[in-house]
Amino acid sequence: MSVFAHPFARASGVGSWPGTAARGAAEVVVGELAGALAHIVELPARGVGADLLGRAGALLVDVAIDTVPRGYRIAARPGAVTRRAVSLLDEDTDALEEAWETAGLRGAGRVVKVQAPGPITLAAGLELANGHRAITDPGAVRDLAASLAEGVAAHRASLARRLDTPVVVQFDEPSLPAALGGQLTGVTALSPVAALDDAVAQGLLDACVATVGADVLLHSCAPALPWDLLQRSAIGGVSVDAGILRAKDLDGIAAFVESGRTVA
Repeated sequence: MSVFAHPFARASGVGSWPGTAARGAAEVVVGELAGALAHIVELPARGVGADLLGRAGALLVDVAIDTVPRGYRIAARPGAVTRRAVSLLDEDTDALEEAWETAGLRGAGRVVKVQAPGPITLAAGLELANGHRAITDPGAVRDLAASLAEGVAAHRASLARRLDTPVVVQFDEPSLPAALGGQLTGVTALSPVAALDDAVAQGLLDACVATVGADVLLHSCAPALPWDLLQRSAIGGVSVDAGILRAKDLDGIAAFVESGRTVA
C-alpha cells in the first residue's frame, strides 16, 4: 500500500519555508508534522542554491549548474554555485536529523518526505550553454532526468539510513502544464519552445519513479494539470493547490483516486 494512503500521512508541507534558519524550521516541521508527513525544508530566501532549481545543483549526478541573469544554466564543471547548493542541502539535512533525534523518532517508522524539481520542470528551467532552455534538446532532457533520478534516489536512501525511517519523494512540477501546452517562452520570438509530447513527459516521470525506488508524489501549483497523463503514469499521488482547481479537473481527479492513488 502506498504510504500516501497510510492513516498517519494526513498532513504535510509543500517544502518551501520562510526565513533562513534551517534548524528552527526543522524543529517546527518535526514538532508539527512528525505524526503525519514531515519533510526537509527548502529556504529559498537564502538565495542562490536554495530555491527549487538551485536545490537540483546538490542532487544532480555528474551535472553541474551555474547562474545566469535569467536563473541557472548547465555548467561544464562544478563551481561555487554547485558547492553552495550542496552545502545548503547538507545544512538542511543535518537540521532535520538533529530535530528527529531530539524528538526521539529514530526507528519509530514515521515517514519523511524529500522534495526535488521534477524532470520536466528541471529541463524547462535550466539553460544550455547557448542560452536555450534544456527542454529544447531531447538528449539533454534525457540526461538531466537520469542524473536527477539517480541523485534523488541516493539522497532518499541516505536520509532513510540517517533517520532510520521510510522516506518518500515529491517531485515539484510547476512547469508541466506549460511544457505540454507549448507555453514556455524561448530566447526570442523567433525561437519558440515546442510543446512536449505527452508520451515523452510520461516516460520521463516513469523513469524517475523507477529509479527512485520508493513512493513518489507529484506536486504542482499550476492550473490545467494533465490528469490523463498522470493517471497513466507510475506517480503514486498528486498534490495540488485547491485554489487553482476548476470543474474540468474533477473527472480527472476522480479517475486518479479511483485507480487507488491519492490526491491531496
